[in-house]
Amino acid sequence: MLPKRRKSRQIRIGDVLIGGNAPISVQSMTTTDTADVKATLEQIARLVDAGVDIIRIAVPDKQAAAAVPDIVKATPVPLVADIHFDYRLALAAIEGGIHALRLNPGNIEKEEYVRQVVAKAKERDIPIRIGVNFGSIPKISKEESDEITATVANTTELIAEQMVRGALKHIRILEDMDYRNIKISLKAFDVPTMIEAYTRIADRVDYPLHLGVTESGTPKAGSIRSTLGLGYLLANGIGDTLRVSLAGDPVEEIYTGFEILKGLNLRQRGATMVACPTCGRVEIDLIALAERVEKYLERVRQPIKVAVMGCVVNGPGESRDADLGVAGGRGKGVIYAKGEVFRTCAEIDILPTLIEEINKLAGIDTPVTPELIESIGGLPGRNPNGDRVIEGDTEGDTERFIVGHQSLPMFTGVSNAANVPAGRSHRRE
Repeated sequence: MLPKRRKSRQIRIGDVLIGGNAPISVQSMTTTDTADVKATLEQIARLVDAGVDIIRIAVPDKQAAAAVPDIVKATPVPLVADIHFDYRLALAAIEGGIHALRLNPGNIEKEEYVRQVVAKAKERDIPIRIGVNFGSIPKISKEESDEITATVANTTELIAEQMVRGALKHIRILEDMDYRNIKISLKAFDVPTMIEAYTRIADRVDYPLHLGVTESGTPKAGSIRSTLGLGYLLANGIGDTLRVSLAGDPVEEIYTGFEILKGLNLRQRGATMVACPTCGRVEIDLIALAERVEKYLERVRQPIKVAVMGCVVNGPGESRDADLGVAGGRGKGVIYAKGEVFRTCAEIDILPTLIEEINKLAGIDTPVTPELIESIGGLPGRNPNGDRVIEGDTEGDTERFIVGHQSLPMFTGVSNAANVPAGRSHRRE
């Protein structure tokens, strides 16, 4: 069992609650020129379709700030203005109706400027995220640096403590103005550093924490790096919101973020697919089948679990544990629904059959046509292993083995994910 979630103060960004008992929210950031309202809203729509809860937009100049009112009017989810260097852009974003601000204390150095922003945010009840990045750590005095150096064991702890103190310095400015509508982030590319920083600040304040591994990389490497950092903290009860920062399509950030949360049973949105890694025992075209099922599941919003398994070793057990599953063998598939075998079909019919049953579970009223199959990659091929002849084997042996495989205790009548918080339809009001 995972440790209890850290108790944090609850704030509200638009209609989304952050911290306390609220579900951990998944965020992303647009990559468009914010001044291009049409392009920005189109990307926001794609992120919303993927399940995003909150979106950050860059406000680097006056043109971007001028576009904020039009974007805010049309957005279906709350927006956070990302502000660096020029505090006047924060003031303009607030006037434009933005739902929250992100300030970097490493590059808005004059306290009087921060105070002006806080005063205006307080008037509008707008939360502020104090976002410290390793690449722009706020300056500290030599005396404080020497003090930190004397109390830490290594460079990781040194950097982490500098990040924490930079955040606390700006938090004190806000608290001195009786402003506590605060969220904090302490992001770094180095996973041990960001883990150390978040762990340290989690014990010193009760504000909600926004998790992220900054500049984590392209989707392949970045997803792994982010999963390591975010997964560790979340598994230890730390974190109230997250962003998976990837150098790619921001929609991928949403899918990865939800997969991290689903993997820890912290939140559910859409389908979860189980698929075996394949080996020489596989006797169907499993990789192609799994890719096509995964592609189709992108349109499913209900929290269902689908198992796509390629042989008789683990296939029956995983398929019985899922809402829907297939255990393949000898060029055919045994289909399970809610733990029971209900159909055996030839390999060519596995994909259409699974889609039909997914539609029933998800309430999708879409006929399974050749055009639909082509849209997700077409029918899988045939695995030549399915034609192998084993001495003494008979036509029905494989099917009987799959169906009669070791019985496992089942909890029936409820999906495995039924009690896990879902996507935006489960927002707290």
